[in-house]
Amino acid sequence: MHDFSNLEQSLIHLSGTITEREVGSPITDLVLQELQRAGDEVKDFANYKTVSKKGIVMKSSTVFLRDEQNAVIGALCVNIDVSFLMRIGNEIQEFTKFNDEKAHQENFHTTVQDVIEDMTQQAFQRFHNTPASLEMDEKIEVIRELEQKGAFLIKGSPEYLANVLGVSKFTIYNYLQKIRTESSLNTL
Repeated sequence: MHDFSNLEQSLIHLSGTITEREVGSPITDLVLQELQRAGDEVKDFANYKTVSKKGIVMKSSTVFLRDEQNAVIGALCVNIDVSFLMRIGNEIQEFTKFNDEKAHQENFHTTVQDVIEDMTQQAFQRFHNTPASLEMDEKIEVIRELEQKGAFLIKGSPEYLANVLGVSKFTIYNYLQKIRTESSLNTL
């Protein structure tokens, strides 16, 4: 059970240890990305495949919780270990099918710093330079991708990214302002 009033420590209740997370763990990258959408566009995910750090295959579902004004305030996430069932094979094949197996990728982190670091490393993968050696337009593209994935919803993200890119946090805020302005002009 997640409470979105504090994304850095959104996990407020859990039953079991399949994801190896604890109460106080941060929100996942998949949920952050969905939260970038307008409130009415945030959609539940049902029966998607996830894999734990130990290689446990899970059938997962995320249901977003809303208040009286239809604002998203939390999520109920269910993860079921289907590793054994998958080994059984054909007899239970229908149970182990996933709706849209490749559309969603979600990583389970135990700290908010891990979430930011992982999202940042994913954004750098398409460039063949060290982060600090990127050209200004490449740095802006990294920030654009992180903005689209919801990374800046997490407190401390601009400071972390500034450190990695070798720029000031004010430069990050300037890039973000440019990206957001362009985005708002494109929607007109």
